[in-house]
Amino acid sequence: MSETSSRVLWILRILSAVLLLAAGGIHLYLALNGVGGILGVLFILNGIAGLVLAIAMLVSRGRLLQAATVLGLLFLVASLGAILLALTVGLFGITQTWDFTLVPETVIVESVGVVVLAVTTVLVLRADGTASAGSR
Repeated sequence: MSETSSRVLWILRILSAVLLLAAGGIHLYLALNGVGGILGVLFILNGIAGLVLAIAMLVSRGRLLQAATVLGLLFLVASLGAILLALTVGLFGITQTWDFTLVPETVIVESVGVVVLAVTTVLVLRADGTASAGSR
């Protein structure tokens, strides 16, 4: 991997970590400021998952980094999918409206996060494949 590619990958990993933290942080904020019940518990778990995945994005190497990027991408896809379902047809009996606290911001952060994590995942998987092929 060239120095430029390595630098781009680091920038994407940092940006991915920031977006994972933002998505998790939004859910944690909502859980601590009025969203209760089972949804509040799920939001706290979402906040913890975002933090763990963000840390993994920055400190992992090799196969663990591959797992972190794939899990981070799946995490944001699931979170974005859940809010979009809640906004349209409902999810587990929960419906949401666009004017609820941080809904537009959440959709934006998670949408951008899906794109960034998808690119990061592809580059991480390709970089490892290139390194493996070069070591033969």
